[in-house]
Amino acid sequence: MPDAKPASPLPALLLLLSVTTGLVDAVSVLGLGKVFTANMTGNIVFLGFAAAGAPGFAVAPYVIALAAFLGGALVAGRIGTAMADGPLRHWLMTAAAIEAALLGIAALVAARSGASALSAGADLYAIIALTALAMGFRNATIRQLKVPDLTTTVLTLTLTGIAADSHLAGGRNPNIGRRVAAVLAILLGALVGAAMLLRWGLAAPLVLAAVVVFIGTLACARHPAAQAPAGR
Repeated sequence: MPDAKPASPLPALLLLLSVTTGLVDAVSVLGLGKVFTANMTGNIVFLGFAAAGAPGFAVAPYVIALAAFLGGALVAGRIGTAMADGPLRHWLMTAAAIEAALLGIAALVAARSGASALSAGADLYAIIALTALAMGFRNATIRQLKVPDLTTTVLTLTLTGIAADSHLAGGRNPNIGRRVAAVLAILLGALVGAAMLLRWGLAAPLVLAAVVVFIGTLACARHPAAQAPAGR
């Protein structure tokens, strides 16, 4: 009788990464102005507002965030394709090292400013670009991993699934625990990130996010299931 296949560590890792999304969103929304760097839907809408001349919205932050996000996703796509035939752990650790490095550099820039919020200038644009690069890289990597209901950054479809697949809607609540956990993970990250930013400034949530990304992925990579080919 063949040995049982070890359970994948990916769902637990992706829930942990969802917490870091809340941390990054706390920095971008509270510290960088009306801009998102972990997901892009809001930026597209805000860019439209800025283009129409709505007060309080500027074109530059959204263009920088979108361009950096797309650049990060492009690089992650290339790396994922190149490493698809190798062990999953190598791909995961490469992705984690890149994301953690980008978040760490963003934290250094934020620490240099010493502020809890930035309104304009090179430091603002650098932090937007670095965190959007990291999150674009993350999103593309998660997309290639194809773990259901755990995107780590976007909750719209998750919330839709909770309602549309519920018993009240005639469904069977597939993956309800995972879906609710994903929502709570981002909520927890946002709460912790906001509290850290308000008390210690912009750098603190970014440092925590970088550490969690790297240490969490390292723990996942040590799991026996991570020895399997990445593309399997």
